[in-house]
Amino acid sequence: MRHLLAGHLMRGDLHDRHLETVSVTVSEVRMSRDLRHAQVFVAELGRDVQPRTLEALNRLAPVLGGRLAREMNLKYAPRLRFEADLSYSHAAHIDDLLRTGLAAHAPAADDAGDEGAAASGKSGGAGDE
Repeated sequence: MRHLLAGHLMRGDLHDRHLETVSVTVSEVRMSRDLRHAQVFVAELGRDVQPRTLEALNRLAPVLGGRLAREMNLKYAPRLRFEADLSYSHAAHIDDLLRTGLAAHAPAADDAGDEGAAASGKSGGAGDE
C-alpha cells in the first residue's frame, strides 16, 4: 500500500495545486486488521510537513482510498488518515543534542596536559628538588 500511495503522489495525478509544489514521501502505513483504516505517515522533502499539505492529503483521502481498493482488489476502500512523520525531526533533534553535549563535555587540550601531570605527582615547579 505504501508503494501504491507513493506512486500516486509522485505521478501528480491527484490534481491538487499545493501537492504539485511539494515533494511528499510516504514513510509508513499502519493498517487495521480488517484493512478498513490506514494511518499514513508522510514527510516533506527538506522541511517539516506543513499543515496545508496534510489538509490537502486528507481532503483527497477518499479518492486515494478508492483507487487503492481497486488496485489491491479490496472489498472495502480503506479510510486513510494522513499524519506528519516526526521521526526525521526527532532524529535530527537527538543528533543535535548529542553533538552539542559531546562538544560541551570534551576535555580541552590544556586540561588533558594538566590532568596527566597531576596524576604522575609531578607539578613541574622549582621547589620539587
